[in-house]
Amino acid sequence: MELLGYLVALAFTGLLVGAFGRLALPGPDPLGCGMTILVGIAGSLAAGVFARLVFGARAGGGIVLAILFATLFVYLIRRSRGGTVTRPASRNRFGRRY
Repeated sequence: MELLGYLVALAFTGLLVGAFGRLALPGPDPLGCGMTILVGIAGSLAAGVFARLVFGARAGGGIVLAILFATLFVYLIRRSRGGTVTRPASRNRFGRRY
């Protein structure tokens, strides 16, 4: 039962961090709920690793640093799809750009 609670808390935290990361960049992002959770979890993990490397063993990542890394990951996803900082790549229903 403890593992289930941990996974639910991890998903909720990932959703929260990922949502704030998506809100930090202007424009709509074609990311679903599951991808938002994964972006938030990746941002939190990267923030923890960064804080440990930079600030030492006793430092935690923090919510602000996690949101900054999640925003970076959303930007990288947007750039990999052909978008810019303010505009995601436009695609038609067949997956091709206009």
